[in-house]
Amino acid sequence: MAFSRGDKVEVCSKQEGFVGSYYAATVIKNYGNEYAVQYKNLVAEDDQSRPLIETVGENELRPRPPKVLATGFHALDVVDAFDNDGWWVGKISGRKGSDSYYVLFDAYGVEISYPTSRLRPHLEWVNGKWVSSK
Repeated sequence: MAFSRGDKVEVCSKQEGFVGSYYAATVIKNYGNEYAVQYKNLVAEDDQSRPLIETVGENELRPRPPKVLATGFHALDVVDAFDNDGWWVGKISGRKGSDSYYVLFDAYGVEISYPTSRLRPHLEWVNGKWVSSK
């Protein structure tokens, strides 16, 4: 899929320690099979008052997923949890009170509690369509 300047995207990190995380960004330049993106929530290391800009491969980008109203989750639902300025893929492992859930991140062996407001159903971008991972 080709992206254009101004397109709102998510960058899927391939860096060790960040695999399985997605970060909101905007395309600022198309170089063919690579794109310059400006992150919404990440800042430059040398000047934390400026948004981080980097060049990423087309295989690391996807459109931002549609907003899905989730009124609740069930055990083992695959979700994205917003943490550390990005969305991290995990599975619901339990419920905590009336509006929070425990999320297990298999890749890291960590379980963390999140309020529903910081969770969304995980969707995959497959052949130009959003697909639920249930």
